[in-house]
Amino acid sequence: MITENKEKFISLLKNNVTRDGADKLLEWLETTDFFTAPASTKFHSAVEGGLCAHSLNVFERFLTLVKSEYGEDWQQHISLESVTLIALLHDICKVNTYKIDYKNVKVDGVWTQQPYFMVDDQLPYGHGEKSVYIINGFLRLTREEAMAINWHMGGFDMRVRGGSYSISDAYYKYPICVLFHVADLMATYLDEQK
Repeated sequence: MITENKEKFISLLKNNVTRDGADKLLEWLETTDFFTAPASTKFHSAVEGGLCAHSLNVFERFLTLVKSEYGEDWQQHISLESVTLIALLHDICKVNTYKIDYKNVKVDGVWTQQPYFMVDDQLPYGHGEKSVYIINGFLRLTREEAMAINWHMGGFDMRVRGGSYSISDAYYKYPICVLFHVADLMATYLDEQK
């Protein structure tokens, strides 16, 4: 499944994104653990290949929501290129962040070492904002794309939990952000396992 997901991801990115720098971003992704990394340590898709699989699930959910919200003329509101960039790259911040470690677990009364994923973030820049930062190192995002990626965590974003109201302003000014947050939630809680 990892190989199939990688091929689908690369195909979507190559076929839907023509922006300068997309090829360099893909080259860089291939040098990372993006295609084999989990999507989280213990929450959704905490398995090998979970990050790529999650990104693909979010793409499908986002495209469906955009078409449902805007109808046949959906591309007058957002391009397929933007849908692809936002969905496939929103969690690029997780690249090279999860490592395997071991913990003692009692199995049938015997202590054994079991592997688990831990966080080892070498670039502690945040979450959505870190993804925007990394992507912008390769290609230029539109303001709407950057906002959707930056605020995709919604109320789970630490800035929001700390009291920031900026997310509300972003959601009012850029309705695509709302649809994208919902797509991420749907993929996480409806399509994936804990």
